[in-house]
Amino acid sequence: MNKITVIGHLGRDPEMRYTPNGQAVTSFSVASSRRYTTSGGEQKEETEWFNVSAWGKLGETCNQYLTKGQQVYIEGRMSSRTYEGRDGQTRVSIDVFLNDVQFLGRGGDGGGAPASEPYESGVGAMAEDGPDNDPVDDLPF
Repeated sequence: MNKITVIGHLGRDPEMRYTPNGQAVTSFSVASSRRYTTSGGEQKEETEWFNVSAWGKLGETCNQYLTKGQQVYIEGRMSSRTYEGRDGQTRVSIDVFLNDVQFLGRGGDGGGAPASEPYESGVGAMAEDGPDNDPVDDLPF
């Protein structure tokens, strides 16, 4: 099973576009950080960046409610790829194809969905993607 769960903050406002057949796809980045103390007592912070793609109605919803800086919970399928940067260095990109999102906090401008009522894509959004994404199959019992 290929599944990734990330809690982080949007690094940029979502960008929505449409495929030639009219399906919506929204892209945005999420940064997830962890803080820790080294054995020498030094405080460190590491940040991982994820490129997220949301398709169909889930993509439209993300485009409508998410804003830069907002905290989100995302869940989806992960894919990684390598590429050569403009400086000639080999880089790795972590891509997430979104299956579920929960809006955890407001963006930097105070926009987005109400913090007290987070949006959950749940069964409705996944069911539109087809029978292979049936959430009942993911239950542990």
